[in-house]
Amino acid sequence: MTAFRLRRRDDAERLEQENLAPGATRSLDSRGRAVAEEPDPWRPTFERDRDRILHSKAFRRLKHKTQVFMNPEGDHYVTRLTHTLQVTQIGGAIARYLTLNEALTEAVCLGHDVGHSPFGHTGEEALSEFVEGDWRHSDQSARIFEVLEPLNLTWEVLDGIRSHPWKVGKQASTPEGNIVRFADRIAYLAHDALDAIRAEILTRRDFPGQAIEAFGDPGREWIESMIDAVVSESLQAGQISMRPDVLAVMLELRDFMFERVYLRPAIGSQRSRAREIVRDLVTYFAAHPDQLPDTYRHEGADELTQVLDFVSGMTDRYAIRRHDALYRPRLFSEAADSSATQSNRILGHTD
Repeated sequence: MTAFRLRRRDDAERLEQENLAPGATRSLDSRGRAVAEEPDPWRPTFERDRDRILHSKAFRRLKHKTQVFMNPEGDHYVTRLTHTLQVTQIGGAIARYLTLNEALTEAVCLGHDVGHSPFGHTGEEALSEFVEGDWRHSDQSARIFEVLEPLNLTWEVLDGIRSHPWKVGKQASTPEGNIVRFADRIAYLAHDALDAIRAEILTRRDFPGQAIEAFGDPGREWIESMIDAVVSESLQAGQISMRPDVLAVMLELRDFMFERVYLRPAIGSQRSRAREIVRDLVTYFAAHPDQLPDTYRHEGADELTQVLDFVSGMTDRYAIRRHDALYRPRLFSEAADSSATQSNRILGHTD
């Protein structure tokens, strides 16, 4: 008797049909892909999407994109990549507790922030100056997977990615997609609070008393408390939601974090510098579209859209390097020489 049991795609789809909650999104019910594909022999469609996102170039770039602290000196501060992994863990847990489709939830969580510009929401504000309305990272995330790095993802995954910000009025069409809205906010409030404490911007005593009373200590206890509030209320309401009393405290906590951490006066000059870098890069490449890499030239896209695709895809450090090369060439040259010398020493190379 073998110690293992083989699971193929049709076995997984059968288990979905039998075991998932009535309101869950099943792979066999997907609206499909823009371009039809042969089914994978091993993985249901949403598992396939999750794996494609995880292996994408856009996902890898998240490790060098800002979450809150720009170019932090410590190794333990949250980046856009670690934030995304935490959102995926939280979202997957909520889906599992509610017997929803974990693979779909995780795919949306993994892809929700790949469209973020350098310098986080500050960069997003700078890009919005060049378009009518707001430039949204959620729309750019979907654009990356549809156009720039086309993965032919399912309709449900793209819908969840586009709909994940709370300021987007339209909710996702699946309960799994709506989980990401809560998982995203739970993750960033918890880990940004810990980063603020680590950076000595806040102490535990600074947080609103209601938050400490409702959620416990910042970090793990906050995550557990807010997950419980989503799971319990969703079971009662029949849709993804959070207990109203806990939601009110979470919104108060979010306002506090914006005032004391995200928009604190002490980082005003840093945010201004980040906006300047993004603004200058867009202006320069709009005037010199011939210098855009070939990978960002797409038929059907006007030159400004191609420029925004290029600049928004930059990591923080790459944006700084390109800006220095264009506007502070002497400083850039000296930094490059210093970096090359240091690399040669590390590798044992000598002149």
